[in-house]
Amino acid sequence: MVAFGALIFPTDYSIQPAPLAKAMEQRGFESLFVTEHTHIPASRRSPWPGGRELPKEYWHTHDPYVALSAAAAVTTTLKVGTGISLVTEHDPIAMAKQVASLDFMSGGRLLLGIGAGWNAEEMGHHGVNFKDRWKVTRERVLAMRKIWTAEEAEFHGEFVDFEPIWSYPKPAQPGGPKVLLGASSKYAFDRVAEYCDGWFPIHQDASRAKASGAVDYAAGMATIRAKWKERGRAGAPDFTIFGVPGDPARVDELIEMGFNRLIFGLPPANADKVLPLLDRYAALAHSRA
Repeated sequence: MVAFGALIFPTDYSIQPAPLAKAMEQRGFESLFVTEHTHIPASRRSPWPGGRELPKEYWHTHDPYVALSAAAAVTTTLKVGTGISLVTEHDPIAMAKQVASLDFMSGGRLLLGIGAGWNAEEMGHHGVNFKDRWKVTRERVLAMRKIWTAEEAEFHGEFVDFEPIWSYPKPAQPGGPKVLLGASSKYAFDRVAEYCDGWFPIHQDASRAKASGAVDYAAGMATIRAKWKERGRAGAPDFTIFGVPGDPARVDELIEMGFNRLIFGLPPANADKVLPLLDRYAALAHSRA
């Protein structure tokens, strides 16, 4: 069965995470995802992949783990997720603790969407060189997995290096929450199969999806399945897509491709604008249940 959720930039001027989460659970959604940017450099030079002008919600977002804690505290079944958490902007020991604590206190309801980020200046403020971003991301994820599973975790890499440590709580989900990779380059498929649990691409509209150089979702999923098998990994990869429009035909196409979770996009707006959209998306989701 396909699961449905929604993603929002949880800003200081939009509907807040707790009432949004309650409204989503009441409408039968599976999951709420929120974005992350610790800040946006005022002298930013990195081009925004979405266009020329960077929307102001990028520098008005709440911390995702605080926002999701508020959402989890007022719900009982709704999954909470990051879409996406920028691993390059976190100390891995501290992030492992945040993730484990949220997963533990929510009863195992966390989905961890992760990525390296696109803003070179932003991650540079966190001490990460843009050219090293994916190496850093890999090591930090592997180190966090050690912390989530071992009584005395240690890790020795090029970018992460620590002697045996004790760190509790462990996540409620054995081995930690699912780690979903929010990237779509040709290298993403190997990364999913090696150190993640699934793929979490952003939606492209149907016309762009057919254009040269656009992401071929079906081919990407087939590649991940093959690489997953080559590595001898058990189970099956998770396939989640975010930013899905409320178009029934497109929803059906994405389900047919093999996505097991579809995440609708919500604007960073007040309840008067967001709740009617939720009603529309809920009706569409229930018709596909």
